[in-house]
Order: sequence, then structure tokens, then C-alpha cells
Amino acid sequence: MIWSRRSFLTRSGLALAATAAAPGFLCRAAALEGKRPKTLVALFLRGAADGLNVVVPSFDEAYSSLRPNLAIPRAGSGAALDLDGSFGLHPALRSLTGLWNDKALAAIQATGSPDPTRSHFDAQDYMESATPGRKGVTDGWLNRFMTLEQVPEESPLRAVAIATKPPRALQGSAPATVLPNVNRFRLAAGAPQVAKAFGALYGEQPTAELNRSGRNALESLRLIEDIQKTAYQPANGARYPRGRFGDKMLQIAQLLKADVGLEIAFADGGGWDSHTNQEQQIEPLLRDLGDSLAAFAQDLGSRMEDVLVLTMSEFGRTAAENGNRGTDHGHGNCMFVLGGGVRGGQVYGDWPGLGPDQLYQRRDLAVTTDFRDIFAEALVGHFGADRIDAVFPGYQPQKTLGFLRSA
Repeated sequence: MIWSRRSFLTRSGLALAATAAAPGFLCRAAALEGKRPKTLVALFLRGAADGLNVVVPSFDEAYSSLRPNLAIPRAGSGAALDLDGSFGLHPALRSLTGLWNDKALAAIQATGSPDPTRSHFDAQDYMESATPGRKGVTDGWLNRFMTLEQVPEESPLRAVAIATKPPRALQGSAPATVLPNVNRFRLAAGAPQVAKAFGALYGEQPTAELNRSGRNALESLRLIEDIQKTAYQPANGARYPRGRFGDKMLQIAQLLKADVGLEIAFADGGGWDSHTNQEQQIEPLLRDLGDSLAAFAQDLGSRMEDVLVLTMSEFGRTAAENGNRGTDHGHGNCMFVLGGGVRGGQVYGDWPGLGPDQLYQRRDLAVTTDFRDIFAEALVGHFGADRIDAVFPGYQPQKTLGFLRSA
């Protein structure tokens, strides 16, 4: 079989996009010398998670009247877990209460996009490109951030998505690697010969960009093979759940502890589009998410000082339940931030209220914080990034919430 560059990467289970970094941006290499890189872990809850039942506005009297069957009670069986006397946490997220009490976890309510779309496809695209309302944008916000710096001897695993295809957020000119599974990745029979031929194929190319792409691909393979030589054992008694996020968070922890230079990690999981029987649908998803985040923080221990986890979903759901004990496509939503640099134990954001005249289009939680403001604050406060205008073209952040100690 004749192997093209595309077929080699696709059949081997590893996708890699790489070109030269954009010139003219500031270099952070000196700040990284002798230090572990800071890492941002982005988790996308695809399908529009119901933020009103994740971080519950128990104090808002309209909440329970809008949801006679779905409202999480303030007291009694199945009650929300009190966060601050006003908001509560869905009981399936009980494993996060320790992180909340340790002030390593915070929530942000009433966040989202200024664009009114209720299309999953468009809203996810707008969030990952960070250009609400603009179609045809070819690069993602995380990839744009990566072009802000030129790092000597940059790791080919600097940006990794635990996924089967490149997420929009990481598409663009900067290198990004897609791994379906770190631990099950294997080259096919005859791998040494294939790798040798692949190396020669790239080595003969006349352009530096293609040579760099080939070198990064081969070096990624070598790094992953080294990681696989030792079976991974989570530390500090951490036990990851056997769910879609549990396995992905374990792999991200594995890459972090291997010190491969990971700065951006991305993972996602679907199933959040809860039009019918919402509680039966999202309860196991929330338990998996909460248990996964708690295990990740326990596993990393002191390394969490250099890690920021950010959750997102394309939009929220209707304030009122529908006739099928579910909710429909909405607008405002909530996000979580987790890490050693988080000013945790707080719910951030301006609460707009759930009264008839307070709802967006008289049906949804209104957005009071643009999701780009949160992305920008994460990049500035966690990485010390500047040139934010290059990450969010045509947009200047409107507010700083102060959810990071360094912000």
C-alpha cells in the first residue's frame, strides 16, 4: 500500500496539523525556562447543558414555578447542594463540593453568546471560533492563542485533543494533535518501515512547513510510545469513573505527568440535549463530569497550581420545562472554572432574574457575561497573555470577573 501523508495520520489514529507559527508576536520562552508550562483544559458539553439545573438558582422564586417537575428542590430528598446560601449544585455533582469548599472551584452564571441562534451547529461553531454570528471563520480561539508566542523547540504535544477529529477550537495555523486514545494508540504491523517511509516522504519536501509537520508527527509518535511503556496509575487514591469524561480526564492527567509540554488540552462529550425526561438523561452525565473533575484534581495534587479547567456548552435551555419533562433550546448558561489559581467558592456573574420581564425573549435566562470575556480572562490571568485582540478579532472584552487570583 502506498501511504500518503493524510492516510498515514488517519489510519494510525493520530491527526496532526502544523505550520510555522505566525511571526511578529511576543515570545514567552524566557518565562517558561526551568518551569512547567501552564495548562488550560477546555471541556465542551455538547448539546446544550441545562445550566439552571446544574448551578441552581434556589433563591429565585420563579425557578420552581417555571419547572414544577424538573426544579431541584432547596430542601428535602434530592435537594440542591448549597453553595452560598443562594445558589445550589445539582446533587449528582456532590463530588465537587470538596473542591468548592477548598476554593479551587467556581461557577459563572448567566454567561453565553450575544448571538440569538438556537442551532446546535451554529452555536458550537461560534463558541469554538469565538466569533458569534460570523460564519466561515476557519480558525479557533485556542489555535489563535497558540500563535501569540513562538516557543523554541516547541513540543509536538503542546496542544492535544482527546477526540476522533480536530475540534474547531484547535483548527488553524498552530500545531495541534488529535488522539482518540493515548493508551490504545498503536501503529499497524510493519510500523518501523512505515515510519521510515513516512519520514523520508516529509524529508524530501521543499518547504519548511511540511518538513516541520513531518517532524512533529514522528516526534508525537515517539513521545506517545514512551508514555505507553509504563502503565498509568492515578496518584493520591484518585479513581476515575468509567464514563466519557472519566477516561478523557485520565488521559489528560497522564500527558501532564509525562511532562511532554502540554499547554492546551481539549475534550468533549455529547448527550446534553434534554428535550424529554431530562433528569434521567443528565443525571448520569453530571455524575460522570463531577466525579471526573474531582478525580483529576486529586490525581494531579500540587500540579493543579499550573492547571485551569474550563467547562462550556453552546447555549442553555428554556427557563420553563416543556410537556415532556424536558427543556428546549435556550440562551444563557453556566460555566465552571477549576484550578489552583481560581478564586473559588463563589458564583460569579450578574444574575438577571427569571421573571417574565427578565427573561430573554420571555423564555430564556438572559446573558449578562459574554463567553469571550471568560475566555479572555482565562488566557490573561492563567497564561499572562497579551494581544487578546488577535484571539478575539473585532471584540474587546467588556468585563473582568476576577475569578483568578492573578487576574
